[in-house]
Amino acid sequence: MVEDEVIFYGHPNVQSLHPRALEVTKNTELTLRGDCIIGVGANKACKDLDPALQRLLKNDNSVVRLSIIAGNRSCRLNGFGSSRLLLFNSQDIVVRKTNFACSRTLCLNTDKASLDIPREIVGLLQNPETRAILNIVIE
Repeated sequence: MVEDEVIFYGHPNVQSLHPRALEVTKNTELTLRGDCIIGVGANKACKDLDPALQRLLKNDNSVVRLSIIAGNRSCRLNGFGSSRLLLFNSQDIVVRKTNFACSRTLCLNTDKASLDIPREIVGLLQNPETRAILNIVIE
């Protein structure tokens, strides 16, 4: 098992309304146009992830388990690795319900996007005081 975690923070403009993507960013500002973004001020982007995890993410047979943890709430997502992943973006991590891959993409074909995050968690992520975790595991 290989695991890494990304720490990020809430922002008042978190809407979590995108039907196909979910994003965490190192940027600290967020406009209402960023409707897939669930958190800002992340301590890692794709290029900062554990190299062992990156190798597994680039495997077409990898199953990726994600958890978003905010306060006493959590939400699980499942997705897949791909040999098409680049993982060199230095600002963002994006998970996608689709098969689209770019430098910001962490995994593909997830079972949830930002729109699917429980509204209780979204409420917590609208508070800039909320410290949250994106946990990434490949077994």
